[in-house]
Amino acid sequence: MSHESRPAQPVRRVLHGTGTHESRAEAVPRLLSVFHGTATQEVHAVCAAAKAAAPALARTSTAQRDAVLEAMAARIDGGHDEILAANRRDLDAGAEAGLSSAMLDRLRLDTDRLRGVAAGLRDLIDLPDPLGRVARGFTLPNGLDVRQVTVPLGVIAMVYEGRPNVTVDAAGLAIKSGNACVLRGSSS
Repeated sequence: MSHESRPAQPVRRVLHGTGTHESRAEAVPRLLSVFHGTATQEVHAVCAAAKAAAPALARTSTAQRDAVLEAMAARIDGGHDEILAANRRDLDAGAEAGLSSAMLDRLRLDTDRLRGVAAGLRDLIDLPDPLGRVARGFTLPNGLDVRQVTVPLGVIAMVYEGRPNVTVDAAGLAIKSGNACVLRGSSS
């Protein structure tokens, strides 16, 4: 059955904290509009993969998530030459496309910036696990304990200014909190 013929299902709107519901038919075009220039099928495939991965990510332990963060930091630390070469190609393409010098500076990586990105991931490792924390609770008169416990959201989609460090920061925060993520840097 194609997605057009499925019955409209409520989609929880988290954006802007409205907590309102809208149908999938209303939500999907609005969300896809932020991915202008990207094929709709490609966006659907990426989002479907993130949704499929979310339950497994939610079940990971603190140690597993921290190990992934450390592996990311180590890969950055060990890949400076490769990352800087790719960044130079991106900067050259940006200059040819007419990006401003300010934008090119925001996109420019150097060894110090890469060390900072890796250090940011390691800072996340040092933070307490945000999952499984009891936010509040109470006991009912019948003795039943009721607790509000922090859990992953599932999939986080983020559109942001295209800075290489923000990409890593966003991915790291999603991993630390047991969430899958779909990231989209700006097109400028």
